[in-house]
Amino acid sequence: MEKFPPLILFCSFLIVLVLLNSCQVSSDEVEDEREFNYKEDSEKGPARWGEIRQEWSMCSKGSMQSPIDLLDDRVEVVSNFGILQGSYRPCNATLKNRGHDMMLKWEADAGFIQLNGTLYKLKQCHWHSSSEHTINGKRFDLEAHLVHESSTGKIAVTGILYKIGAPDPFLSSMMDSLAEVSGTNEEEVAVGTVDPKKIKTRSTKYYRYIGSLTIPPCTQNVTWTIVQEVRTVSEEQVEFLRVAVHDDSKTNARPVQPRNGRVVQVYRPKEEEEEEEEEED
Repeated sequence: MEKFPPLILFCSFLIVLVLLNSCQVSSDEVEDEREFNYKEDSEKGPARWGEIRQEWSMCSKGSMQSPIDLLDDRVEVVSNFGILQGSYRPCNATLKNRGHDMMLKWEADAGFIQLNGTLYKLKQCHWHSSSEHTINGKRFDLEAHLVHESSTGKIAVTGILYKIGAPDPFLSSMMDSLAEVSGTNEEEVAVGTVDPKKIKTRSTKYYRYIGSLTIPPCTQNVTWTIVQEVRTVSEEQVEFLRVAVHDDSKTNARPVQPRNGRVVQVYRPKEEEEEEEEEED
């Protein structure tokens, strides 16, 4: 039997690893956002994302794209989802400037959420301003995305909407690290232990639908959960998140996408439904 030289075997092994990693990256958000922008009339703007790279084609041709407008008169009310509550734990994290947003990435096991019996581990959090999702046509000042992934590569994102008001405590705790990234040429900085529970995702009312990532490659079949309660954030915090990335843009929010007949569900505890029915009677 013919034996292959060790060098050929080693090179073959490396090629297999590269191919496997390429498949994994294609289902995740891009780490470097400099290849696209958010200017409507630009060759790299949202309407042209699907033309920049072949693997980004879903941004143009996908029928389940995000974000969308969440219309209260076109939702299906459900009471069997349960309270939205992540099982999160403190973990070391890094803050990275991706080109158009600041991404907080946990380095190890920061906990999970459970949807329909499937565990989705928390991977990272980032922010968009103004908000990407709208409610009854209303756009908010900021939107946080907590990105989770299952053992099989399925993605679930929790979205939190903010309006201008009192400072957000979690962002307040991150301001020194944001200043460190913003004030230097460093694109990534270790921020030590960060507790995801301080983002306060727990909610008794939320929207859920199937959509996509809102940045290339715009991967579809993403389970979206949008917290219905709008939190507050200071104007200075929103401005700081934009300034920190050095992209000279006023927004990093993708325009609302067609709903295309998708079902949007809203979770309300059963007791609240019964109270509403009693009030109507």
